[in-house]
Amino acid sequence: MRSWQDHVGPLAVLVVLLVADQVSKWWIRAELALYESREIIPGLFDLVHYTNPGIAFGLLADGTPAWRRFFFIGATVLALILLVVLYRQVRYHGRLYLYALALITAGAIGNLLDRVRLGEVTDFLDFYWREYHWPAFNIADSAITIGVLFFLIAAWRQPPEEHQVDKVV
Repeated sequence: MRSWQDHVGPLAVLVVLLVADQVSKWWIRAELALYESREIIPGLFDLVHYTNPGIAFGLLADGTPAWRRFFFIGATVLALILLVVLYRQVRYHGRLYLYALALITAGAIGNLLDRVRLGEVTDFLDFYWREYHWPAFNIADSAITIGVLFFLIAAWRQPPEEHQVDKVV
């Protein structure tokens, strides 16, 4: 990775995912009443309109709204700072790292925007089989999960001790 052009693809992915996340959440809030569900694939997938004031799987959702907002916005800002630090460390180690960080960053910003504007995150993808439901999630959550997976694969393929940093002059 020697030029800025190597970063255009990951940056485009970040922007496209962030826009898709925000537009999809806006559409769900506009089209479905809270807790409404629309069957898409019978027995497997519904669109729903849920909100999550907590984090993954509704954890920490019982705190006071002011505390939750402060905590989650602060934690996300710290995570974004960590992502910048990681980017600076891995930017020359392969494109998979760049795409991984783009996915994670898009997801973090997407959910941060919900928390800042609404105080909670809009979830709408509901996968299930019979009575077994995976907790509803959104595009931002998916991007974070896939990004972490990509990052782990990149690290497994090229462990840190094998990295050769090329200096840009």
